[in-house]
Amino acid sequence: MIPLKDDNPTKIFPIVTIGIIAANILVFIYQLSLGAGYEKFIFTYGAFPYEITHSVDIGPPVQMPVFFTVYSSMFMHGGFMHIIGNMLYLWIFGNNIEDSMGHIRFIFFYLICGTVASLTHIFLAPNSKIPMVGASGAVSGILGAYLLLFPHARILTLVTFGFFIKMIKIPAMVVLGFWIVLQFLNSTVASGSEGGGVAWFAHIGGFFAGLILINFFKKN
Repeated sequence: MIPLKDDNPTKIFPIVTIGIIAANILVFIYQLSLGAGYEKFIFTYGAFPYEITHSVDIGPPVQMPVFFTVYSSMFMHGGFMHIIGNMLYLWIFGNNIEDSMGHIRFIFFYLICGTVASLTHIFLAPNSKIPMVGASGAVSGILGAYLLLFPHARILTLVTFGFFIKMIKIPAMVVLGFWIVLQFLNSTVASGSEGGGVAWFAHIGGFFAGLILINFFKKN
């Protein structure tokens, strides 16, 4: 089930959503330009739970307090599918959440959701020496907010099941409900709190942060 677009119009131009997408793409292009230095960049600016819980820099030296890698990591990705998936969800759902609260509030909402997502993973895997990267946690917050504000919005979705492939419009509550259930299932199946390099609990933490925080950030 892959969402492609929604039918939920906006009143304002989503300049922040577009800006965040552009920033992520530019950072990813820079990562690719590093060639053999790609991995070093990830290990320098990715967020290591162990570094943050022990206040120690175990990777290549980073010229800032290690906690701030929580924010640098939000704009980094581990591969093409990683960034494409995150930016697709951000583009589909981010503009309506930005519209609901305005540009400035949306920036803070995005960063706070990303922070809560990272801290959720760090709390559950405090000794992990695998760097977290990606906008997934912050984007998950947007999904939680969208589910609460626009549960009945119609989402054009690519549904695949074996040889069955079809594009249909599905209510947001179904698309996003399926998404969060999938995160819980993956987190349960995964060994500990990180399986296959994916911080599933960060997605869950970000999602519930969005559900809660939207009531404080949306316009009255």
